[in-house]
Order: sequence, then structure tokens, then C-alpha cells
Amino acid sequence: MAINKAVRAALSILSYPELDIKRTYMVEREINKLLAHRSKNTSLYRVWDHPVLCGGRHVPVHLFTPAEPSGTALLVFFHGGGWVTGTIDSYSGVCGDMAAATGCTVAAVDYRLAPEHRFPAAPEDCCAAAREIFRSAGLLGARPEDIVLIGDSAGGNLAAAVSLMARDRGEFRPRRQILIYPALGSDHSERSPYPSVRENGTGYLLTSRRVEDYLALYRGSEADLENPYFAPLNAASLADQPDTLLITAEYCPLRDEGEAYGQRLREAGAYVETHRMPDALHGYFSLPARFPQVKRTYELINRFLEEAHD
Repeated sequence: MAINKAVRAALSILSYPELDIKRTYMVEREINKLLAHRSKNTSLYRVWDHPVLCGGRHVPVHLFTPAEPSGTALLVFFHGGGWVTGTIDSYSGVCGDMAAATGCTVAAVDYRLAPEHRFPAAPEDCCAAAREIFRSAGLLGARPEDIVLIGDSAGGNLAAAVSLMARDRGEFRPRRQILIYPALGSDHSERSPYPSVRENGTGYLLTSRRVEDYLALYRGSEADLENPYFAPLNAASLADQPDTLLITAEYCPLRDEGEAYGQRLREAGAYVETHRMPDALHGYFSLPARFPQVKRTYELINRFLEEAHD
């Protein structure tokens, strides 16, 4: 079902074509903090007291445990927000829903944000947390083979980057990853090879310009644009990557680069499921679990977690 004219008009008003995130990101953070504080339910999680260090800094990890555990997987979650505005507190509701919908424990990583901490701070924090979780899996009641990396948007980028870092460094081995409308490229201008950047780049909440502004705040130098840990689509090889569930949104500027990444993973020998969520916008995964697209996403996630692909 296509988006009707009334909804399209409302989306156009709500989109961000003129906001300069490079100037307003602090305001957005404060809004996120206020909203998170008003809806925060600390009974949903506990902070993992096992030390996770990255360059001498402690990386906080929040554990969300389902009231009725039914799954064997441990989900290591990296939140979205363009590497700039999202927080672990603003994602507490999402993580609580994830634990409830999957029956699995969710370990959410509170990585450092740009521009105060530019690339590679975020992927290094996420990699350090994932490495420690793999090494200490028994403390969380999981086996290393049951640990799954998952992220949405910028968090999907970080999940993919951590999988590449794990392969290149040989310190641990993720067997599965779940990427939800991930940001995987480094060019979202008119020069982009992906049509969805232009087709969905205005009028659907997340704009291509906003993605470019996020990337400008995130990168530490122009050279980062070519780094595969910054933009996983730049990886020369995608061999030895985990089984992957990749979910894109129909009306998202990142749609085509996500699907292209799935195709490259498949060509490199990975097991890949790619699903395009109909009538969905970027960010839909943060809606309550009762929404049809979110409900369908959890159906896909649960099936992926239950099936063996070796």
C-alpha cells in the first residue's frame, strides 16, 4: 500500500531539509534526554558490572533480561542516532521490547558520540564491548556461538564494522549479525550510485542531507571516508563474515546501499536474508512493538535466531 497524499504532506512538513544538525545536535540530544527521562524505566535493565575497557575508558553495557526467557541468543545491540544524537537511555524502550519480543537477553553498548569523539571512537568502543562479551559469555549465560550482533541505522553500521574488525583482528568470531536499515556508505550526495538516496532523500523524515551532515560530524578526516570500518561498503573483501539478516525500509534513503551490502555478502559466501519492509520509513524500529512493521521485524528476527544456517 503506497503512502497516501495526506501522509506524504505530513511527512514533508516533519522532514529535516533545512535543519543544520552540525549546529543543532546539542539541542536534539537534550530533547532525547528529556524524553528518555520521562519514559525511563530502570527496572527494565541493569548495568553490567564486568569491566569493559577501551583505551583506558570504561564502556558501559546495559543488560535487558526478558521476564520470560525463551531464547538462547545473547543480542549485542548498538543503537542508532547518526553516531551523534542517540543514547542508550533513549533506546531503553526499544531494548526492553527487543528482550520481550525475542525472549533473549540484550546487551546494549553505550559507545562514545561524535563530534566530541569522532571516528574511530564509536567502533572501537563497540568492538571492545563485543570482544569482552565473547570472552565472558559464560557470565551472561551464553555460549560464544549464540552471541548475535544487532544494530539499527548508525548502529547497523557499527555492527557491520565490528564484524569486519573481528575478522581482521582475529580476536573473536561473530557467527550472526542483524542489520536494520544500516548506514553503510560514505556518499549520500547526488553523486551516490544508489537511487534511494535521491528517490527517498527528501520528504520521508530522514533526508540525504541529514545523513551527509551526520557523516561530517562523525569523521575525523577526509581519509575516513575510504575506511571500511567507517563505511563497510568500502571493504575490499567481505569474505568470512557472519550469517546476516538485513532489513531495509521502503521509503529510506539508505535502502539501496543496505541491499547492495547484502548482495556483496552473499557473493562473498555468507548466508544472507534481505527483506525490504513495505511502507516503512527510516527509524520505524523505534516504534512500539504493536506496529505492523515492527511486529513483522521481530518475526523475521526470531526466525533468523531459531534457524541454523551452517
